[in-house]
Amino acid sequence: MKILLTGAAGFIGAQTAHYLLAAGHEVIGLDNLNDYYDVGLKQARLARLTAPGFRFVKLDLADDDAMARLFARERFARVVHLAAQAGVRHSLKEPHAYIRSNITGTLNVLEGARHQGVEHLVYASTSSVYGANTDMPFSVHRIADHPLSLYGATKRANELMAHSYSALFALPTTGLRFFTVYGPWGRPDMALFTFTRNILEGRPIDVYNHGHHARDFTYVDDIAAGVVRACERIAQPDPHWNSRAPDPATSAAPFRLYNIGNHQPVQLMRYIEVIEQCLGRKAQLNLLPLQPGDVPETFADIDDLVHDVGYRPATPIEVGVGRFVDWFCEYYGYRR
Repeated sequence: MKILLTGAAGFIGAQTAHYLLAAGHEVIGLDNLNDYYDVGLKQARLARLTAPGFRFVKLDLADDDAMARLFARERFARVVHLAAQAGVRHSLKEPHAYIRSNITGTLNVLEGARHQGVEHLVYASTSSVYGANTDMPFSVHRIADHPLSLYGATKRANELMAHSYSALFALPTTGLRFFTVYGPWGRPDMALFTFTRNILEGRPIDVYNHGHHARDFTYVDDIAAGVVRACERIAQPDPHWNSRAPDPATSAAPFRLYNIGNHQPVQLMRYIEVIEQCLGRKAQLNLLPLQPGDVPETFADIDDLVHDVGYRPATPIEVGVGRFVDWFCEYYGYRR
């Protein structure tokens, strides 16, 4: 199939492109290559996408006319929408960027999919939608309407926008709530990247909430494989959906929400310990309070995704962090 993949130069997007191409699909990769972080890293990810079935288009999701022309010209069978302005803390500093990319950009994707008859739209959501919810493991079958950051709020808005298009236009949509993705070619603003760099350079690492965090760290290959499986299974109406007791994860429309995580939360201090072991160096800890918009713990209930698409995360942090450290040292020329 011909598939539009937005965010193709991003961390998760680039790895998903490899998996889509390996499955035999034609992939049109879209990205605006913005400078939120190192553009050279984004270009290096794209340079690895050498399969003949891949084409890259530099385009801003928020460009209404250009997006409409792209959809009309290419006639995509399916869309995997991973592009977004990411980062919880950055949303406190640059809120308008999140509205342009995550709200306007997603609207343009929905409009393109609606008008050009796309069979299935899969899009990235986030565990940040759970916000103030502390009932764990987080379940898509419970309400998630108390996000603690604008980033989480825009992603929850994306889920509601998708449902409206599924209900109004019978557009099948599947939202995937990602849980703390990590691995080689990761983003420089993420903890694993900054921890590794600072430890190698002998500088302290900032550890928020005094280290009392737990995260459902999920390896990027497990995520990419799950995204492809979800793309291939078109969302269907739930025949048992009850409007008097509505299930947030399903609908009478062709709409689904899933958690996609590792289902094995790890204490942050254990995560740091694994990084230290992989580097053969000890970290200097700068213990800090909980940051605005952050949550102490995440833990994904992934039973639905396991049942419906056969999703099986298989990478323990000892393996995944080791692969990241190997990549990081090679890519940036560090000696351990």
